[in-house]
Formats: sequence, structure tokens, C-alpha cells
Amino acid sequence: MSWRKFSGEKVSLPIINEVEATIKREYDNGNKLKVCIGTDSQVKGASIHFATAIVFLREHKGGFMYINQDRYNMKMGIKERMLAEVQKSIETAYALCDLLDAYDVELEVHADINTSPQFKSNAALHEAMGYILSMGFVFKAKPEAFASSTCANKLVQ
Repeated sequence: MSWRKFSGEKVSLPIINEVEATIKREYDNGNKLKVCIGTDSQVKGASIHFATAIVFLREHKGGFMYINQDRYNMKMGIKERMLAEVQKSIETAYALCDLLDAYDVELEVHADINTSPQFKSNAALHEAMGYILSMGFVFKAKPEAFASSTCANKLVQ
């Protein structure tokens, strides 16, 4: 995976090393951190664009994020696409969870899935929630899932 900062600057280190350096820097500056990971997607013609965001929140001091973008030339139904988003978020969270635990950084996995049955994405709510919770992660859906529905969303629009 190729990660970059929101500014566009490419991350040269493997993401786990970049995250560890970030945690150390932020702790040295006296910041308490929370990490939220979310993915969003958008169908554009014959391809699907995915964006995953690792959002760092500094307690009372704003935040910043690292992002990864992918594109696939395939068709997916809405439920399949929502679960693909969740899979990408879980893969990222799983890769980072031991490191975050070692530094006592709270982690949430955000799903760009609406809790209201009137929206199409709701079809994947129960599966996504079960998947994320069964992996031992804290689950957030819309409207609380800003890492996916706001941060990652900006990158696929």
C-alpha cells in the first residue's frame, strides 16, 4: 500500500513505522491521541475508487491523517462495496492495533454505513458491525463515523 499525508506528501516509511514515529512525536509534544480508521468508495464509470484514512485526533488540539487510495475496474453491488470498505479499514486497523495498544492509543473503526433503513448502505450494517466487533475493534457508523464519511469521502469525491 502506498500512503501519503493529506498534503500530498508521500510517506516513505512503511505505514507502521510512520505511525510509530508519529505517536512518539505527538507524545513528546504532550498530546494524547486517538486513532480512527475509515474507508469510503465512489463508483466512477466502470471503476470503483476507494480511500482509506488513518485519522489522528489530538485531545483538544485538532488532528491530521494519512491516506491510501485504490481503484478497481469491477462491478460491485452496494452491500458488497460497503463490506469491501469495511475490509480495507479492518486490514489497516489490524496492521496497527498491536502498536497502538503498546502506546495505549484508543482505536475506532468507522464504517460509512447509515444506521437508518431508508438508505441503501444500511443493507450492510449488521454484517459490518459484526465483522468489526468480532475483530475486537470499537465500531462507529454514520453519523459518528467521520473518518469514513467525511475524511475518506473527501478523497473519492
